[in-house]
Amino acid sequence: MIRVVLPPHLRTLARVGGEVQLQVEGPVTQRSVLDALEADYPVLRGTIRDRVSGQRRAFVRFFACEQDLSHHQPDTPLPTPVAGGDEPFLIVGAMAGG
Repeated sequence: MIRVVLPPHLRTLARVGGEVQLQVEGPVTQRSVLDALEADYPVLRGTIRDRVSGQRRAFVRFFACEQDLSHHQPDTPLPTPVAGGDEPFLIVGAMAGG
């Protein structure tokens, strides 16, 4: 099982209280995790990545094992601790402004 931590506003939208556990088939990548997340929680479609292009939204960041994975290619394998369920994949709403 893959563990995913959502930002508070997306937890509210998906009606989940804490981290989400997902079953991912095949290689564990950003794309496969987000595909599984959107399949289990259809209300999240379009909130993390654009519905048409599939690109990550501008103010959303991905982290795992204390690394920013936001600019990695969507099909790059996630770190082994994430794929094994030992560490969570974090989806974070970025802050902006001044």
